[in-house]
Amino acid sequence: MDKIEQQLSGEKLHLQAVKAPEEMEARLRQALARIPAKSSKQRASYWKYTAAAVVISAIVFGSNYNAFAYYSKKLLGFDELFNGTLQQLNEQGMGQVIDQTITLLDGTELTIDGIMSDSNQFILYYTLKNEKGLQEDISEHFRPSDITGLFTNARVISGSAMIEENQIEQKGMYTFEQVSPFAKTLKLNFWQMDANGQMVEDQLTFSYNPNKAMQSEFKQSIKKSVKVDQGSITFNTIKATPTMTKIEGKLNVKNLNRVESALHEIQLIANGHPVAMSSSGYNSSLGRVSFELSYDALPQPLESLELLVSKFVGYDELDAKLPLTERQEDPIALSNGKQLWINEIRTTSERLEITIATEENIMLDGVSVQTAAGTVELETTVNERTEELADGRQLKQRTIVFHTTETPQYLLIKGMHLLKSYDETIEIKVD
Repeated sequence: MDKIEQQLSGEKLHLQAVKAPEEMEARLRQALARIPAKSSKQRASYWKYTAAAVVISAIVFGSNYNAFAYYSKKLLGFDELFNGTLQQLNEQGMGQVIDQTITLLDGTELTIDGIMSDSNQFILYYTLKNEKGLQEDISEHFRPSDITGLFTNARVISGSAMIEENQIEQKGMYTFEQVSPFAKTLKLNFWQMDANGQMVEDQLTFSYNPNKAMQSEFKQSIKKSVKVDQGSITFNTIKATPTMTKIEGKLNVKNLNRVESALHEIQLIANGHPVAMSSSGYNSSLGRVSFELSYDALPQPLESLELLVSKFVGYDELDAKLPLTERQEDPIALSNGKQLWINEIRTTSERLEITIATEENIMLDGVSVQTAAGTVELETTVNERTEELADGRQLKQRTIVFHTTETPQYLLIKGMHLLKSYDETIEIKVD
């Protein structure tokens, strides 16, 4: 096993807990890009999706949420922060207006404008205003941690914001885990900076009307598995609400963290069309690995629904024995159409260094070199970076290091972990 590559990737990917795919950020960027050049609004820095996936023990008391309520108002001033689904819900008046303001320690006014809530998530819309100007990094003024209340401890999941050109006003949104339908009062717990530059914790309490939460539309048990090279993926449940669709399950895959973002390749197909994914993540606890996939809301009427595991982490046995010359001008074919570039071979007074490149989402396994004196296993990997080929492909280049000064004859590779095509489909009943 290539210990160094394994450690580097393992540490990096274990933090995969929840990660939004590129198309999610692209939708927000496109929305802000529609603002005319002379508009008073400009794009603010985006908050990356960060959340530690946790094991939650749920207590169910009958129906999750009460029926739909009709509101007399919609949330104003947040059009550029709504995706298509949330915009439609807002136009239908499905937001709960809060309109509650407090003054922060630095003189900034924080207004909780309104919320949207269902049994999948809780979305909070806010405004920051300071006539002296605001920092573009909203965490300098206002950094939420969670929302608490009766049977409620909803941690923050994600956030995004846009700031006025004059830096005086900023509008944003945060998403949290779902809150309890029994809570009538909620506390927004957040951090703010004091006069000494220290972060201090504070709270803002507001009334919550669970009758104005949106009812779950669709919940179904799946209980089906897909086999992959080194294990299986089990899909347990799907729960669709007006704001999003959530799928939960278990992973029993030995090489799960050898390839980045494998969960992003699991598609939800509704009425024959893919539903946009908003985030994915997994969590290890007590030897078990659970995962969660979040997608946009399902179309209505819903006629068909299926999951497509188009790609996932796989493993190919190679047992490759590659001759080492001064430089390989052409890439070396491995398997599944994957290639390896040997860019440089360098022997110093202390060690052997070989600079190689592969496509992204490939990790070599069991790497060693053969010399006249015998076989030497990989010691470490250094200087990893990304480069782009003329055809647009992204390559991961790195230098593999061996504790030998002998002239290498062959590069030996036992196998490779890769993002592999499976194209397995699971049908979900919609009756």
